[in-house]
Amino acid sequence: MKNILKGIVIAGALLSAASCQEFLNRPTVDNYNTSNFYQTDEQVLQGVNYLYNSPWYDFQRGFIKVGEVMSGNMYWGGSPYLTLTANGTDIDLMNMSYSLWSVNAHANTVIKNILETTTGTATQAVKNQAIGEALTLKALAYFFLVRSFGEVPIIHDNAELLGTGEYNNVEKVEKSCVYEYIIMTLEKAMELLPKNAYIGSYNRIDYYAAEGLLAKVYLTKAGLSGSLNSEDLAQAAKYAKDVIDNSGRALTPKYSDIFRLSPKQFNATGEPLISWQWAISGGQWTRQNTLQSDLMIEGFSENGDLWGGWGGPSVDLADAFNASVLDDPSRRVDAKGNNKELDKRRQCSMMMPGDHYEYFWTDRVDPIYGRTGFNYIAGLFATTATDGEAKAYADGGPGQMECPTGTNCVKHLYGDNADHSAGVGTPADRMAYQLPTHILRLGDVYLVYAEAVVDTDNAAATEKVNMIRKRAYGVLDGTGVSEADFDAKYKVSSVTREDIWKERRLELSGEGDYWYDFVRRSYFQMDKVIAELKAQRRSTYNGLGDVYKKYFESDMTKFEYNPADVYYGNADKDYVGDYDSPNVTATSFTLPFPTEDVVFNGNMASDAVAAVVNVRELYKYNF
Repeated sequence: MKNILKGIVIAGALLSAASCQEFLNRPTVDNYNTSNFYQTDEQVLQGVNYLYNSPWYDFQRGFIKVGEVMSGNMYWGGSPYLTLTANGTDIDLMNMSYSLWSVNAHANTVIKNILETTTGTATQAVKNQAIGEALTLKALAYFFLVRSFGEVPIIHDNAELLGTGEYNNVEKVEKSCVYEYIIMTLEKAMELLPKNAYIGSYNRIDYYAAEGLLAKVYLTKAGLSGSLNSEDLAQAAKYAKDVIDNSGRALTPKYSDIFRLSPKQFNATGEPLISWQWAISGGQWTRQNTLQSDLMIEGFSENGDLWGGWGGPSVDLADAFNASVLDDPSRRVDAKGNNKELDKRRQCSMMMPGDHYEYFWTDRVDPIYGRTGFNYIAGLFATTATDGEAKAYADGGPGQMECPTGTNCVKHLYGDNADHSAGVGTPADRMAYQLPTHILRLGDVYLVYAEAVVDTDNAAATEKVNMIRKRAYGVLDGTGVSEADFDAKYKVSSVTREDIWKERRLELSGEGDYWYDFVRRSYFQMDKVIAELKAQRRSTYNGLGDVYKKYFESDMTKFEYNPADVYYGNADKDYVGDYDSPNVTATSFTLPFPTEDVVFNGNMASDAVAAVVNVRELYKYNF
């Protein structure tokens, strides 16, 4: 199997890419090899640092296209992920597969190298910690693999498999076995990891990070048999509650702070549990975040590396937030661009005309609102103005509304070079930013717990949902409604499973998770999730660009349009769009293996029979 084999072999050359200090600075490694590197505690931790970035790099586009585009959270015109028709020759699918197998292979190799290094002064406690981190990231890769591709092989030991020569004959195993393998891997990681709370810094994985992931794995596995398994739900609840009660972490009071560059913001309370920790120093490609390039309009940064403005959050996601680009923006913002919506997560997830962001473009003054920050509509249209100041504000911008949903992404953006320097002390580089990508955070664990106990302890489930809603409504940071008003008007008295699913969508939108909620629900609610996907508004508006150009030229004082000219979908289809009602079937929830893998090994074909294995007997961690 070309992708899997490539991942196995490439991990053997790990030292050239292995070492970075605190995820940011890479020491010279010319004089090191695997036999003399893992000698000190510092070297052991440096040896695992790169697992937080480089092997994941080629998954970045798949992370968005699968998690957000396939799920209906994001529009990406012409993409097979929008129509749920991606096949085994799709380059993003191939890169996604290769990346995830590479994570597994590199993690296995790091573990093996640490175990086989018997010289030096490295302590057993630090070796255990590093192995626990590698095991957690390995489990995370398999969690993505099983939810994306379904039945997959288990590659437990690269060297052993290469030694047998049987790598082109490995078999897929049943999903239940893969989930058992993930659970076993995380259980071992938790035995080895310290219970440190990495708060206020770029966080490493600790015991509670692995435990939070284990809770989410159990919640996902709970429906695998076709109905919800009460024992799995109980395990999910137990592990999630321990993280919530005993990890020392708390919800970040201001929702937007979670997605900023500085650890003093995103990790002030320890909310992130597992993150891809990107770095731009050292001149090594794949250590950096490049998502802003794929997600944002031209001119948003100065490095000439932006082409993502033509895609953006979907009309259906705006509907979920009860927002619409056909409404006068004054409904959402006041005369200074301050958000007036109750749910602060909307503006932190999707840019809409009228929105102003105080944390982007902190070095520039908005020509409309007269304050520092990024004015979305001015960022789109200011380059067409004759005013020299306006041109300076948005130099290099598109001069038009690019995305026909009238929105663009917010999460995964760092802003411009001044914003990057303010956050981490150095400017960004071309397609190279340091903004972490959060994969699991405490807000997610709250909702995992709520869903796990919704039928057995609805009061506890409701309490956790209300905590998430309090932050969303600005109660925790004092920027929204008062706690008394929240309790009187917006607090929910009970929740259903469907309520929690909607809350998950709003809380985690843009974070690569929504498709995987559909996948796990398809295990036990196939017809329901198919109906939901078919009912989404996945298409676009016609005529928005001219409306908002005129609105900008009126200094955002006059919003008007003719409904006959500006509408959702195609007029000749009764306002149904080209991407609405996709052809979703039961097979849509399992991506195909890359065609090249199937060519190398017919056992990877979609109709190949998967094996059932006794995971705990076959794969034992003897350390």
